[in-house]
Amino acid sequence: MKVRSKEAAPAGEPKSKSIARVRKPKGKAKKKKKLAGNDPAKPKKPPTAFFYFLEDFRKTYQKENPDVKSMSEIGKVCGKKWKTMTYEEKVAYYDVATEKRAEFEKAMSDYLKRKERRDLSEESDDYE
Repeated sequence: MKVRSKEAAPAGEPKSKSIARVRKPKGKAKKKKKLAGNDPAKPKKPPTAFFYFLEDFRKTYQKENPDVKSMSEIGKVCGKKWKTMTYEEKVAYYDVATEKRAEFEKAMSDYLKRKERRDLSEESDDYE
């Protein structure tokens, strides 16, 4: 099929019609991606050090400022505080994040081993 540009469209044919031929449906590709990524047994990635800090900071900030209810305001203040903190102050949160990351990596390796065993057992059933 030959695709014409807008300038090459004949006078009697609307320009939008030539553009409509070029467009491809998007729905099919999105459905395949959604189906491939849904596994409830797969371990979830742990939060970063900032999110552990955010959890602690949110509790203390809400006690000190009970009138502030907006999460966006709390998030902005928390971000400013995180940027001004020294590395020594952040180390505790980095340590927690590192521990959780190690646990996640161990759980992920176990998950991949289980998944591989499951795939191999399904393939052996197909050959019988």
